[in-house]
Amino acid sequence: MTLQPAIFLTLIARLQKSTQNLRNVDKESAMDEDYSFFLEGFGPVMDRYEVPVSSISRYSNKLPDQLLDYWSAHGWCGYASGLFWTVNPQDYEAILDQWISGTSLHQQDSYYVIARSAFGILYVWGEKRGYCLTLNAYISRYSTRTSIFTGDKLDFGVKAFFSSMIAEYNDLDDLFKPALEKLGPLKSDEMYGFVPALALGGPMELKNLQKVKTIEHLTFLSQLSPLQDWGFPDV
Repeated sequence: MTLQPAIFLTLIARLQKSTQNLRNVDKESAMDEDYSFFLEGFGPVMDRYEVPVSSISRYSNKLPDQLLDYWSAHGWCGYASGLFWTVNPQDYEAILDQWISGTSLHQQDSYYVIARSAFGILYVWGEKRGYCLTLNAYISRYSTRTSIFTGDKLDFGVKAFFSSMIAEYNDLDDLFKPALEKLGPLKSDEMYGFVPALALGGPMELKNLQKVKTIEHLTFLSQLSPLQDWGFPDV
């Protein structure tokens, strides 16, 4: 049987529509209640980058499937006008190693930066212990936490990480809004950094904030002073 051109085009159109519907289903499945709740306080997204398949493969069996699903559906991007960012852990590997190599943390787990704030708060995921470490890069301090979501509960830990995130925790002395108005919005590779750095005696004031390249500035900060424990865990 020979298909008429009109029928053939109709079949192609239906196939394309079915494919798009499947993509929408995949995206909706990743948009669960926890992520939707997160977006209520942090949306809409900005400066979104698609996560390459190579990155998904790189972190398979290292980071939870739920996080990789979020990456596939939502990409790496900024939220709350750039206050909070999901990131490529590979970009932060050298910086993180530089900081924790001189601490007792180094031998406890394999760590990955999965998100950051506009001011350089790094959210660190442990391969075995889940979300277990927050690194305040601007002052070279870290705080640890004990997650109940370990082992076969790591996927739930990812959901809890996003649904429990609070915008105010990412701000610094209420400087974000004034910095946004004065310096303009951040790009995905930028942060607000103090110049001179706080470790060099600079004050924590709006007039000392500049837009800086994230990786370069964090690398600089990691060389100024050793990472120290705040002395109390996150709650």
